[in-house]
Amino acid sequence: MTVKITIDGRTIEAKDGEDLLAVCLANGIDIPYFCWHGALGSAGACRQCAVRVYGGPEDDVGKIVMSCMTPVSDGLRVSVADQEASNFRARVIEWLMINHPHDCPVCEEAGSCHLQDMTIATGHHSRRYQFDKRTHRNQDLGPLLTHEMNRCIACYRCTRFYRDYAGGRDLDAFGSHGNVYFGRAEDGVLESPFAGNLAEVCPTGVFNDKGWSQHYARKWDMKATPSICPHCAVGCNLFVAERGGQVRRVQNRYHSALNGYFLCDRGRFGPLHVVSERRLTSPRRGGSALSDHDAINAAQQLIAAGAIGIGSPRASLEANAALRRLVGPERFFAGVSDVEARLTRRMAELLRARPSQIASLSEIERCDAVLVLGEQLTDSAPRMALALRQASRGAERELAAQKGVHQWLDQAVRVAGEGRRSPIMLATPLPDSTLDPIATLALRRDPLQIAALGHAVAAALTGRNEDRDASDIARALQAAKRPLIIAGSGLGLADTVEAAAAIAAALGGDARIALIAPEANSFGLALLSGEGIEAATAALRRGPARHVIVLENDLFERAPRASVEQLLGAADEVIALDCLDNETTQRAHLVLPVASFSEQAGSYVNYEGRAQRFFAAVPPSADVPASWRRLATLGAGPFTALDQLIDAILAERPDLAGLKGAAPEASCQCAHGHGTRTPRPLSGRTADDRAGRDPAATPPADPDSALGFGMEGSRGRELPPALLTGYDTHGLHSANAVTRFVEEINGPLRGGDPGARLF
Repeated sequence: MTVKITIDGRTIEAKDGEDLLAVCLANGIDIPYFCWHGALGSAGACRQCAVRVYGGPEDDVGKIVMSCMTPVSDGLRVSVADQEASNFRARVIEWLMINHPHDCPVCEEAGSCHLQDMTIATGHHSRRYQFDKRTHRNQDLGPLLTHEMNRCIACYRCTRFYRDYAGGRDLDAFGSHGNVYFGRAEDGVLESPFAGNLAEVCPTGVFNDKGWSQHYARKWDMKATPSICPHCAVGCNLFVAERGGQVRRVQNRYHSALNGYFLCDRGRFGPLHVVSERRLTSPRRGGSALSDHDAINAAQQLIAAGAIGIGSPRASLEANAALRRLVGPERFFAGVSDVEARLTRRMAELLRARPSQIASLSEIERCDAVLVLGEQLTDSAPRMALALRQASRGAERELAAQKGVHQWLDQAVRVAGEGRRSPIMLATPLPDSTLDPIATLALRRDPLQIAALGHAVAAALTGRNEDRDASDIARALQAAKRPLIIAGSGLGLADTVEAAAAIAAALGGDARIALIAPEANSFGLALLSGEGIEAATAALRRGPARHVIVLENDLFERAPRASVEQLLGAADEVIALDCLDNETTQRAHLVLPVASFSEQAGSYVNYEGRAQRFFAAVPPSADVPASWRRLATLGAGPFTALDQLIDAILAERPDLAGLKGAAPEASCQCAHGHGTRTPRPLSGRTADDRAGRDPAATPPADPDSALGFGMEGSRGRELPPALLTGYDTHGLHSANAVTRFVEEINGPLRGGDPGARLF
């Protein structure tokens, strides 16, 4: 239900019951805050968001309230500019800063700090407190996060995220009043697979990325680029920050249908693998270095003599398509086992048959009955496991509300107590550390039994089964308004996937399904219809092609060792294109280095069939080009820009037309020409008056995106969502500024979320 409220004379429409602070922020009205967060709500801990609220038309006095704890109602009158409310906010920030170390010059958070933003917003600029400060001892929390408790303002965001939102149990609040302490009972590695989010959740710099902190750069000294996580099939959106030609940090990029405000630790820290001593930087043959010219000539001769191509689920769709064009469709193979190749293609077929049933993560969070068949989600798709936890919390909050517990408090989950009615039902071979503790039903069965259970549930939905567990699950799914089935390739069985599809079809209506592919671009590879490694070996033995070209793939990681040995043994010579040295490159006869995902542009297709574009965070090198560009040099086609290759793909495959809409073309002109990765405060080395005359001052060109590497051009809300390089806006420089870029709190980005569905 929509209601109308008045804020300082401005009439605004809002959802009945929504908190007043969220309404103000969504409508561009700035109120300082700390404890409130778009995904966590508020605990009323910081007392920073005071406003005056009037009781009715006749009330000229009103009262001071905390906007984050005040639900809106029809006819509500509010004053943010009220002098007493403004003074209240100024005094609150002053007492919050009493014990703060004021260490901005050495704090990693400085320049992108929510505490700095709010201190400036309230006008606090001088210190009256002249006594000793409270001090804390910091903890060693492992290799990922730093801990500096003296910066804490006790907003409770960290524990509310870690314990309530993510389900961790080894971080808590200790002490009370002025001595409250947020940390572990003793030093040790944080156990949650989502602990890295504390670096963004914390508004003051208590927690930060440890690797980045050791050689950190200010936000205005780094160039941020929109990218996609390469570590699982969910397709979470990232910002990859670069300085000096090296990836320095990865942060969350908001996507309302997928990762929202949070990443798993694999997605946040895993992309830093590109900074490695195992990077390939020059061609080699038989252990001897070659010039790039000689290596290309040698590769072209081998390809001309006849070669098959082995694609990769971690290479972009465009790179796989370029390899397919180079060797021909009949000689292109998937670079995974035959079993995985067939299973992934079948999952793509099932999703294409019922595209309206594919569940996004935001839809998963709202489901009221979930059956997981065989997938260890905390391992195969951690961010989906976190979304399932929110579905469970939603059920608990609903129950707490029915018991009359205040629904804004996280304690509502605890008060629900023994009345828990989690929507999660698991049937997996092994326990899941994240989901088992909150599941209503957790069955341990072997893979064949899990597939049989799935078919039994499908039969029970039509009244044709007597299995007790299957009947109980079927009743729960039938009674739900928003049921969900999750399966995937984790067990390596097609029967599990077929059973999930049968259950979703039997439920019909609003039922949703999520099928988890093994890797970031498994579905993109499947859409190109390649068979697996065993089929590639058979093709080599048939001839006439006797050589193999392997694209960004360590085959020993993706297929049984015996199958890979047979493939390599059947090949006369092996050409490997990769960015890191691995067992396959060590066994190859000719190795050509290519760019990592952070140094090239391309597209991944996630578990929804959503094509999403990633761009080069580090300026590309002529010596280590993008893999598709390397393949073009070897004869895949006269492609000098990504858009040219995409056009060629669509000419052959019109069913992939959505690929074009994943991001604007490189020729796209924004409000001020191209977009820019570089913040304007960056060093004057890129100033217009030097560019073109001083090589060090001339930013490199990027032919594959509408983003420039210099600091001149469009930025912020002037850019389409797929090209956003950050959420900076006037007066706001921290990750919390994302609230200015969404349609409403937890809604899509203004202009729509990035990516385009291919199914």
